[in-house]
Amino acid sequence: MKILVIHGPNLNLLGEREPGYYGSDSFASVNKEIMSKAESLNFECEIYQSNSEGELIDKLHSSRLDCAGVVINAGAYTHYSYAIRDAIAAIKIPVVEVHMSNIHARDEFRHTSVIAPVCVGQIAGFGKNSYLLGIEALKAVVEERS
Repeated sequence: MKILVIHGPNLNLLGEREPGYYGSDSFASVNKEIMSKAESLNFECEIYQSNSEGELIDKLHSSRLDCAGVVINAGAYTHYSYAIRDAIAAIKIPVVEVHMSNIHARDEFRHTSVIAPVCVGQIAGFGKNSYLLGIEALKAVVEERS
C-alpha cells in the first residue's frame, strides 16, 4: 500500500529556517525518518516537496490514482489556499494535515486552516514527529476504511 507525504513551501529549508519553530533536523534527515516510519507500518512511501501551489495541486490529483492516502504539510498555503482545499476534497482518499509547529500558538493568521475541514484530522506542534504521528493516523484510517 502506497502513501504520499507532501511538504509545502519553504519546508525544503528545514534545519536552516526558524529552528525555534521547526527544529534543527535537516530536510533530508526528516525525510529519512518519514520513510523509516512508513516502512515500519508496511507502507510504500513517496515524499514530495514543492514551493508552488499548482504543483502541489497536481500532485494531490495524481495521488488519487495510486495512493491509499496523503499526509500533507501545506505550510502557509494551509491558511488561505482554497485551491488546495478543493483538490483535497476532490481526490476522495484520506488526507491528514500536519504541522511541525503549533499553528494555534503562533501568529493569529496561522490559527485558521482552510484545509482542515476536508482532511480526516490535523496534527500540529510535535516538530518532525507530527509527520510520524500523521502516518500512524493515516494507517488507522486506511485500515478502518478497508
